[in-house]
Amino acid sequence: MTEITENPLLQKQGLPCFDKIEPKHIIPAVEQLLKTSTKMLEELEANVTADWDAIFGPLDEMDQFFEQTWKPIGHLLGVNNSPELREAYETVLPDVVQFGLRIRQSEPINNAIKQLRESADWDQFSSARKRIIEQKILSARLAGSSLTGEQKEQFNRNAQDLSQLATIFSNHVLDATKAYSMKITDVEETQGWPASLKNLTSQSFNATRAEMEPVSNPENGPWRVTLDVPVIQPFMQHCQNRELRRQAHSVYISRASVGEFDNSKLCGRILLLRKQQAELLGYSHYGEMSLAEKMAPDVDAVMEMFDTLLEASQEPAREDLADIQQLAEQNGSTEPLEHWDIAFWTERLREQRYEVTDETLRQYFQHDRVLQGLFDLVKRLFGVEVRAADGEASVWNDDVRFFHLYDSDQLIAGFYYDPYSRPENKRGGAWMDECLNRRTTENGLQIPIAYLVCNSTPPVGDQPALMTFREVETLFHEFGHGLHHMLSEVDEPDVSGVNGVEWDAVELPSQFMENWCYHKPTLLGMTAHVETGEPLPDELFQKIVAARNFRAASNTLRQLTFGMTDMLLHTEYEPEQEVSVFDVQRKVMEKTSILPMLEEDRMLCSFQHIFAGGYAAGYYSYKWAEVLAADVFAAFEEAGLNDEQTIKQIGKKLRNTIFANGGSKHPMDLFKEFRGREPDPKALLRQSGLLKET
Repeated sequence: MTEITENPLLQKQGLPCFDKIEPKHIIPAVEQLLKTSTKMLEELEANVTADWDAIFGPLDEMDQFFEQTWKPIGHLLGVNNSPELREAYETVLPDVVQFGLRIRQSEPINNAIKQLRESADWDQFSSARKRIIEQKILSARLAGSSLTGEQKEQFNRNAQDLSQLATIFSNHVLDATKAYSMKITDVEETQGWPASLKNLTSQSFNATRAEMEPVSNPENGPWRVTLDVPVIQPFMQHCQNRELRRQAHSVYISRASVGEFDNSKLCGRILLLRKQQAELLGYSHYGEMSLAEKMAPDVDAVMEMFDTLLEASQEPAREDLADIQQLAEQNGSTEPLEHWDIAFWTERLREQRYEVTDETLRQYFQHDRVLQGLFDLVKRLFGVEVRAADGEASVWNDDVRFFHLYDSDQLIAGFYYDPYSRPENKRGGAWMDECLNRRTTENGLQIPIAYLVCNSTPPVGDQPALMTFREVETLFHEFGHGLHHMLSEVDEPDVSGVNGVEWDAVELPSQFMENWCYHKPTLLGMTAHVETGEPLPDELFQKIVAARNFRAASNTLRQLTFGMTDMLLHTEYEPEQEVSVFDVQRKVMEKTSILPMLEEDRMLCSFQHIFAGGYAAGYYSYKWAEVLAADVFAAFEEAGLNDEQTIKQIGKKLRNTIFANGGSKHPMDLFKEFRGREPDPKALLRQSGLLKET
């Protein structure tokens, strides 16, 4: 066993030592973490008084221990997964979950916090501390603190099971994605493929080829098609062989639904346990329990938003389908379109209507140039400068970079950036997570450090990494989350940055940042053709803008499928009845999909957001926050996007309200501080081109 004194996961402060952390360090480190924290908790419970420092001083110290030890382990599970890491993580997870429940259910601590809420000193507390106290009281209730006897035991057992099931679910998706590939050897089958897809699939084949197989080259193959998004997405857009598209689509939508990686039973089990948890706490269903911590007042308000978007989108989405059906028929197709045809003919229509393709645009978006363009925008908007700090932090992969954020010459934050897809050990999607929270320590102020993780197309050969426009938008999105974390001026970690922010408001900064991808000076400033160095031509920019709302209604319906299915599963669905989760999805898609749901569609089995992430009964948050973000960006539009001085003033105001305050104030209060009024739902419909002007 590793000596405790040599364990990199037991350092007391600073950035994680990713160059030293190994799976063998996890179990002894977590055992020591829990031993130390349990002793501190027992001492706190024995001596706690209704005093801020007496309560939150020890709690903050324990939180720092978990930040140093447990946080890096969870991060590595997502970006450097391995069987050894999984085994160690799953060994200690039950004890970590149990300790978290013990703190949140602690009667002495919760009583002391309630006394603070009821004390004569209440009005003297800052807004941040008031929010923390109120959120702790609600969090304790949602953790089962009011339960006793068998009910508490069942609640805790369920919590343990849910934590383990989420990990298994996520691992199954990763393993199922890795397990499939389609080998293509006929050059004819690659007609119409962009060069980037040929390069990527050729490189993938060589990375996994058996010893006796030929070495691939991009022009002659063989090519290996996988379910990794940078591959499967362009494949579905450009593969001319309809049968190959059908095969790939069928496997993709049924990922993790059969065999050893089958998540179908886990879906029902997770939903049943959540339903039990809600009922034990006195809620009518998990949806009601989930919304207790969110900005939306109740499920009815969410459903009202769904209905508004559904009504605005259904007819335009039918027109979307008719458009591509007509194009397919003009090109000799004699059959009605199926799900596996949509991406292909959509891309053909985009090319025809806007004369712009993902592949054409990709040539202008060199990864490093895009990154610098993003940093330039952040400086203009918020007055902060990003500076490379590679080598000042150890990393988990050679592609990972480290940066510092400066306000004038003052270092205020930092972030890791992990840009490229690695399907062998990195989960799909893109995300921001906290590495270190802003807090006051015995050594002074600890600046916030973020993890920014994307799955963009990696470089191929000697060519620099080239990004699709959607990958550019994703980078801006995640950096918005990162800025929310890094620009915080709150020293209380429970409500600093994204912490303590209602889940349906936390997407506001990220979706706000996406809008700048359609701002001409911003976009052109970060483009340079990979061969000529020329910036994106004006006509191509105009086509990007024109194409922004291309199939906006269809894309909205897709998001509504996810959001409405999620909400129905957590409100009306009865897991113990014969109706399956897929029946619920089908019921939703009768409203939200112009094409009927396929029998083999098992999308829910890979829906990590709601079964293994934080979006259970909360996927609606993307659309809810999109309304807020559209209205925030409208403030810049109203002022004039080319008025640099005014843009800086509004950016400063945005930084000083929504970004600086994090979770220390209610998001509606912060929105009204910035905008001077409540959000206008029409802003999103107007931005999406779906508003019917009267």
